[in-house]
Amino acid sequence: MVFATMVGMLFFSILTMFLGVMCLIGMLSAGNSSVKLSDNSVVVLNLSGVLNERAESSVLSSLSGEGSGIGLDDVLTAIRKAKDSEEVKGIYIEAGMFAADSYASVQAIRHALSDFKQSGKWIIAYADTYTQSSYYLASVADKIYLNPCGQIDWHGIASQPYFLKDLMAKFGVKMQLSKVGAYKSAPELFTADKMSDANREQVTAYVNGLWENVLKEVSESRKISTDSLNAYADRLIMFEDPQNYKNYKMIDGLIYTDEVKKEVKQRLGLNDDEFIRQVSVTEMANVKSKRDGEEIAVYYAYGDIVDGGAQGIASSHVIDAQEVCKDLERLMNDDDVKAVVLRVNSGGGSAYASEQIWHQVEVLKAKKPVVVSMGGMAASGGYYISCGSNWIVAEPTTLTGSIGIFGMFPDASQLLTEKLGVKFDEVKTNKNSAFGTMARPFNEEEMAYLDHYIERGYDLFRSRVATGRKMSVEDVEKIAQGHVWLGQDALKNKLVDELGGLDAAVKKAASLANLTEYHTSNYPAPKSWTDQLLGEVQNGSYLDDNMREMMGEYYQAFMFLRTLNHHNAIQARIPFYLNVR
Repeated sequence: MVFATMVGMLFFSILTMFLGVMCLIGMLSAGNSSVKLSDNSVVVLNLSGVLNERAESSVLSSLSGEGSGIGLDDVLTAIRKAKDSEEVKGIYIEAGMFAADSYASVQAIRHALSDFKQSGKWIIAYADTYTQSSYYLASVADKIYLNPCGQIDWHGIASQPYFLKDLMAKFGVKMQLSKVGAYKSAPELFTADKMSDANREQVTAYVNGLWENVLKEVSESRKISTDSLNAYADRLIMFEDPQNYKNYKMIDGLIYTDEVKKEVKQRLGLNDDEFIRQVSVTEMANVKSKRDGEEIAVYYAYGDIVDGGAQGIASSHVIDAQEVCKDLERLMNDDDVKAVVLRVNSGGGSAYASEQIWHQVEVLKAKKPVVVSMGGMAASGGYYISCGSNWIVAEPTTLTGSIGIFGMFPDASQLLTEKLGVKFDEVKTNKNSAFGTMARPFNEEEMAYLDHYIERGYDLFRSRVATGRKMSVEDVEKIAQGHVWLGQDALKNKLVDELGGLDAAVKKAASLANLTEYHTSNYPAPKSWTDQLLGEVQNGSYLDDNMREMMGEYYQAFMFLRTLNHHNAIQARIPFYLNVR
């Protein structure tokens, strides 16, 4: 009987596991299934959570009931399809606690919504509380409503970087730095206790530039002067009586959620007892569309740029040079693909990995057109991999440029020898046999070798830009030195060719490939659910999400220190965390 019980439990476990797997496959398949629209439909844009470059479904997060964020790709696709759909009559924006990695991403959605309105359809926005990003986006709506007890967080934009030099010193650790570029500010996190004058200059410029874009577009949509909007930010109107928001023309009414439904039904011509046909962003993005003409590949490259299997700054997504180069080679050899749009959203990373991707773009460009679409950031290494393309399109608020590199080498000798009492001795055959030892910091001669190596890397980066942008090295040097530029300023400096979003880049790619009819396909393809599950278990990315949530803005800096040995010593990147809010 014991044996029979054990066999029964074994078969029950196998059956339960089988049914669980089948249910999981069913849920994932249902989530990706195509949706058939009904007449008088409304697309619901739920602005709650974090806006990411792509919506990547996560098996573990789905099972735990936690979302995987909002995908910019899905949102833009949904808005475009909604504009062209006869069944969709309008868009309802429901704003919540919304955060984005950059204002450029929010600006891209806002421009898509503005284009949607050109079709004669309506947009209504509602929130219990508007964050500054969600209000900036919602301000394009025909009508903006707020809960009678709600708030609008309107405070302006600030950048408040932090510095770890003194904290590291308490443990007897310091960073030895070699860099090229007066504006190359990423190492300051570990080597300084305040912003350098050059960094303060560039941060002031792009923070003011971001705010000017927000002010201009909100002012035009709401018919409020920029002076008034600045005055509202100065006195933190988020703490004022909500009735004042209506007096300031920032909203059109203070109503509750049931009253919003009545407003939507009225626009649809529905009675009170009729239901609103709601379509989510994901469902709208999955609506089948015609795929006439030739294929243009849109390849998404976002996150930190890393060498091979290295996990960069331990971000949730990385640009793995080995994988990207293989993918671009496959696109080059695919005769069905007539042009490639490289969608870049990266603050950089390994200079070596950036060089490898640059080379693969050059090889690809020799066979078919390559157009870069810049997202929130395409700076340093992100610009390195972009500069060789046929054409570069950036959002006005994209952070780009930052042509410069650096190397950081930790010196923990004080921690080991003075604080922990570790003793070292030495026997060597040559003068520099002990180069890189943990027993002491680099000496003057060793630092000279490193400086020369960094200079050589900077010269290579600068020459790549000069060749790709058809500029002289001298002209590149005038706008290089690690200087970060907004997209609108990069256009003036000839670092980019056009201001616009992904649609503008696709249109340019079609023009360069002489295509009149075309459709787009997104690459790389999403991972299968088995790869996701195995990858999350092995890499601990699901657990990392919890750590990232707990540590907030400090996560990347500390994870960089933890994984320092896995990095290429030479980095082409902007600060690990811009802290723009």
